[in-house]
Amino acid sequence: MIDEKLVTYLESYLTEQRKIRFQQVLSQRTKHFTVAIEDVYQLHNTSAVMRSCDVFGIQELHIIEEQNVKQIDREIAMGAQKWVDLKRYHSAKSCIHSLKKQGYQIVATTPHIKDCDLQDFDATKKSCFFFGRETEGLSKEVMSKADVFLKIPMVGFTESLNISVSAAIIMQYATNKLKKSHVSWQLSESEMLEKRYDWCIKTIKSSDQILEHYKNQT
Repeated sequence: MIDEKLVTYLESYLTEQRKIRFQQVLSQRTKHFTVAIEDVYQLHNTSAVMRSCDVFGIQELHIIEEQNVKQIDREIAMGAQKWVDLKRYHSAKSCIHSLKKQGYQIVATTPHIKDCDLQDFDATKKSCFFFGRETEGLSKEVMSKADVFLKIPMVGFTESLNISVSAAIIMQYATNKLKKSHVSWQLSESEMLEKRYDWCIKTIKSSDQILEHYKNQT
């Protein structure tokens, strides 16, 4: 449990403008939706998806690295790695198991199975959107465990979109629909407090010394 007095102390080292910005962003953050990407090969795709998570207020990104282990491209992520929580897994099985324990339905995004078009998606259900490899798509493990198969309607000759484009379209549509619903989608007070602490530590220079000074005072 994060000490609220400690967070307030840390925030005293921030500018008023930065504190207001933290509050504004946190008020739009959600864990009702989350995103998982499976063995994406191109580094810029992973980074771009992380950036979209930040833009559309999705707090957590799950990365499955069964075959491809990559670092986030900071230039493309544009600082999103500071603000979005990254969860890494060595297998799709372990990722799905963890998400289902948290109450998420598994949503496999695919143009090849007509189950649910994006405009018909039920935004009230706690969901994780899975995106697969650039060429092969999602693995058999994900497809076999999926609760929903989600498709972006397309009317051209091309049958699929780049993973980062698909993720951005789905995140924008789903979060917009969610915020118009009756669902309590925002972070809890304790989750917001945790993020305030985390973002302070990542933002303030010499945060280690400040924490030590606070410890000695109390």
